Amino acid sequence: QVQLVESGGGLVQPGGSLRLSCVASGRISSISEMGWYRQAPGKEREMVARINSPGGTYYADSVKGRFTIFRDNVKNTVYLQMNSLKPEDTAVYYCKVWTNWGELFGQGTQVTVSS
Repeated sequence: QVQLVESGGGLVQPGGSLRLSCVASGRISSISEMGWYRQAPGKEREMVARINSPGGTYYADSVKGRFTIFRDNVKNTVYLQMNSLKPEDTAVYYCKVWTNWGELFGQGTQVTVSS
């Protein structure tokens, strides 16, 4: 199995920045792709950014140019650098991994953008 531990959420003012981290442990050799999803109150969970093993990245249109996903394969960690944050970015952010036996979400970390 794979375990995921997220960190880095918090309260930030509009225009501010946060960096989320997600550390994977366990059967990490089974992980191919890593990513971040988010879920705002009353809304469905949505993809924010994904990164595959060769390093290819994909972003939701709403975050392009503001968020950057990157991974450190030595530390088994995926990061989400979030800049120019907006109130509509407020949500619980979940790390997600794709493995050769299925998909797994982390427990989530709250990001609140408010003045």
